[in-house]
Amino acid sequence: MTEFAGVVPAIAEALTKRGYTDLTPVQLAVIAPELEGRDALVSAQTGSGKTVAFGLALAPTLLDGADRFGRPGAPLALVVAPTRELALQVKRELDWLYELTGATVASCVGGMDIRSERRALERGAHIVVGTPGRICDHIRREALDMSSLKAAVLDEADEMLDLGFREDLEFILESAPENRRTLMFSATVPRSIANLAKSYQRDAVRLATQSEQKQHVDIEYRALTVAPADRENAIINVLRYYEARNAIVFCSTRAAVNHLTARFNNRGFSVVALSGELSQNERTHALQAMRDGRARVCIATDVAARGIDLPGLELVIHADLPTNSDTLLHRSGRTGRAGNKGISAMIVPTNSRRKAERLLREANTNAVWAKPPSADEVSARDDERLLADPSFSEAPREEEEALVKALLEKFGADKVAAALVRMTRANRSAPEDLLDTPSFQPTGDRQPRGDRPESTPRAPRSEFGDSVWFSLSAGRKQNVEPRWLIPMLCRIGKITKQEIGAIKMQQDETFVEIARDWSERFNEAVGPKKMLEKGITIRELDGAPNFSAAPRGDYADRKSKGDWKGEGKPKRSYGDRPERSERAASDSRPFEKRDDKPWGGKPGKGKFDKPKFDGPRSDKPAFDKPKFDKPKFDKPKFEKPTFDAAGADSAKPKKKFKKKANG
Repeated sequence: MTEFAGVVPAIAEALTKRGYTDLTPVQLAVIAPELEGRDALVSAQTGSGKTVAFGLALAPTLLDGADRFGRPGAPLALVVAPTRELALQVKRELDWLYELTGATVASCVGGMDIRSERRALERGAHIVVGTPGRICDHIRREALDMSSLKAAVLDEADEMLDLGFREDLEFILESAPENRRTLMFSATVPRSIANLAKSYQRDAVRLATQSEQKQHVDIEYRALTVAPADRENAIINVLRYYEARNAIVFCSTRAAVNHLTARFNNRGFSVVALSGELSQNERTHALQAMRDGRARVCIATDVAARGIDLPGLELVIHADLPTNSDTLLHRSGRTGRAGNKGISAMIVPTNSRRKAERLLREANTNAVWAKPPSADEVSARDDERLLADPSFSEAPREEEEALVKALLEKFGADKVAAALVRMTRANRSAPEDLLDTPSFQPTGDRQPRGDRPESTPRAPRSEFGDSVWFSLSAGRKQNVEPRWLIPMLCRIGKITKQEIGAIKMQQDETFVEIARDWSERFNEAVGPKKMLEKGITIRELDGAPNFSAAPRGDYADRKSKGDWKGEGKPKRSYGDRPERSERAASDSRPFEKRDDKPWGGKPGKGKFDKPKFDGPRSDKPAFDKPKFDKPKFDKPKFEKPTFDAAGADSAKPKKKFKKKANG
């Protein structure tokens, strides 16, 4: 087994049995002689074989020169993974890798029966794989003995820190013996990972494989621009066009997962969901259905982006754009694994093209910008698959000859072939008819604005061409605005803004110009009721409207409706007063300083004195202010009543209080 030099013989035999012929760069790096027995911080992209890599690296430390493990007792190795799915997947990988060494691998995963895990730990295990929270529980309950631990592995360490497991990881590493071997595997090495390695590793070796420095060569990235309303239809066409054996569609929220799962089920796709709201049992069954072939499409949130390995996964679709470049790489890394080819398709709405371009640039990946497969392209691809089906190259079997002969004699070859085509197409979901969107060229391939030659003028907009005018039952009075009118017409009428020409808004009506080649399709999409949104109706005009009849709303019409400010008031008449330009020069009275000041101002000066008044004006009579005498009132006097002796004796005596003695 020279092809696996440096690998423990039992492990090398398991690799050969599994079909391995060559090791990946990260697997070769961890079995290098200079790394034997030392701590390591390894960074490599997803899909590079990291699980088998740390399995190869642990074998010499755990076996210590022996060919097989002895009786299981306290664990010798501990592997910590961020999610339940990844932990169970690591356990399956280690099961077949250590099968010939007699190793016992146990799992401690949140969401599983903790009593069964405790009994498995009591029986003994050589390797324990689990999630941080559940491992901490077993350590605190003294169910997991860490005294014999020789090695600890942190898989996807950066993801565990992002999920808030720092305190759990520190507790686990502090509970392990100090002379243990610590291996950290991470897709990226931010400062938090470097600090954790510095605190809990001794003289660690930093390994960065070649796959970390460039995009995965086995993944083809495609950015598909669509109209925002066609996002789900584009996903359906992509699934139908590629017909992948296994595909995964990533969404940003659980609600989006549930929505797409329901719609794809209705469209006839065999689909399962994978999100954080599902129980561990449901998530396990969903992944098993994908592996067994009972389901072909998995709708998932980013909880499945880390470490999930689905054999034969050929297609990854980003229904929602990832939040950052790392998420993009981890999602895409589910395909193109172990030397297989894969496709990562980003569904990019036209209003999110700049964000998609930035994600690709930060991820250092080159994507092919294109449009999603159209309905005609999907149908043509179906026909190609039917013609290439190997069943046509096989001769009829003996038990089939009689039925084949009977079919041909009764219906003829043409009808039999037509029936085959109809039955084949009936079992497939019909493709969607997508809106046409303009082609997009990434900014990196464009000529910068500052470098454009000034002598090259911008090309003028070409004439719109032959068109049909439509009238909408809303105008300025109803607050019609092009910013929401154009998207509504495109969405309901199944057209793009390229097919929309001039828009003329009147007071209570709006005229829209549609290309004649698209008018019939526009009418069919709107429907017989001719009803748009917000109660707006539309009708086709026989010709171009007459805009000169009432530009911006006719004044007389506005006056009759009471829409003008001076309603009910007659316009002021000035008779036969001549225009200002026709008045004689003598009529004009330019401003000049006047000397006839009625209040005695000084003549010939621009500053006027304030007039003084000594008394009432002579042209108005003076009035004397009448005087009124204030009436006087006599204040009544009240005498205090007196009481005689009898009255005093009959009065109620005052109540006397005696001081209460203490005690």
